[in-house]
Amino acid sequence: MQVPEIVSASRSTDIPAFYSEWFFHRLKVGYSAWTNPFNGVKGYVSYKNTRFIVFWSKDPSPLLSHLNELKERGIGCYVQYTLNDYVKEGLEKGVKPLEFRIDTFKQLVDKLGLGSVIWRFDPLMLTDTIDIDTLLGKIENIGNQLKGYTEKLVFSYADISIYRKVKSNLDKNGIISRDWTEEEMREFANELSKLNKSWGYTLATCGEKIDLKTYGIEQNHCVDDSLIIRLAYHDKILMDFLKVKAHPMPIPSIFGDTEQLPSDAIILPNGTYATHGNNRDKGQREFCGCMKSKDIGEYNTCIHLCEYCYANTSKQIAVKNYNLHKKNLLAETITGI
Repeated sequence: MQVPEIVSASRSTDIPAFYSEWFFHRLKVGYSAWTNPFNGVKGYVSYKNTRFIVFWSKDPSPLLSHLNELKERGIGCYVQYTLNDYVKEGLEKGVKPLEFRIDTFKQLVDKLGLGSVIWRFDPLMLTDTIDIDTLLGKIENIGNQLKGYTEKLVFSYADISIYRKVKSNLDKNGIISRDWTEEEMREFANELSKLNKSWGYTLATCGEKIDLKTYGIEQNHCVDDSLIIRLAYHDKILMDFLKVKAHPMPIPSIFGDTEQLPSDAIILPNGTYATHGNNRDKGQREFCGCMKSKDIGEYNTCIHLCEYCYANTSKQIAVKNYNLHKKNLLAETITGI
């Protein structure tokens, strides 16, 4: 049984949207199970040592009624909120209206605080009806409405050809799409950086090889130890796990000069700054910057049913598994098996 300090919920499915009641019940029970997609073997996860949860969702509204439970257990969290706008094109038929999703974003920030909800526009799709200008217009509309509610925008360019499951799902659903060229990636990055002059967001890519620092765009750490430290610096057990060292902020000398902070310094609100060890998860993709965590989701269980989905082999299998879940809502696994 794995006993993680950091839980990812989840890259594999939308736990907040569809499985919140299951998850918070399992958290109360103290453990859950998951089935390895590669060998079919059931594994177990204990929440005995869990101190922080990174949620991933396109509809985290069900979390709003559970946040106090996390606080009572001394567990911190933040939300990777994928807030796209493919309404007109019908690429995300299962998601709620854009206005509802934007309002949910703001409600979460009001409860969790600025920095605890990260905006993702992911993936960036190019189709026969979506070009770069179309994407920029969609992003500008959402970005203007989120000003003051987020510090960061994370995005990725859709990789169609290298993910057979994605290409298969798009082909099945009659979506004409294509990969990005490097020239198009740079054109988009340049235009996005111009839009960002009015927002001041941190711009970051997820899992991308291309270097876009020229445009002020960094490579993201979605399960981010630096952000976790900012949000949970008061949790000594978690800080020890993350190999954090706290340092007093330097005091200016009588000559007015100040000791320069390390490049990896995390400035905290208690008059200190933090540095930490290397917590990177080497088991992730080559260009993934995430730290080590335990993902508790399962593929083939998300019923947003997005046309470009990488986590479902087919819509039919996802719906079948969700129906199994509904028959056994509080089982060890998401699918109730």
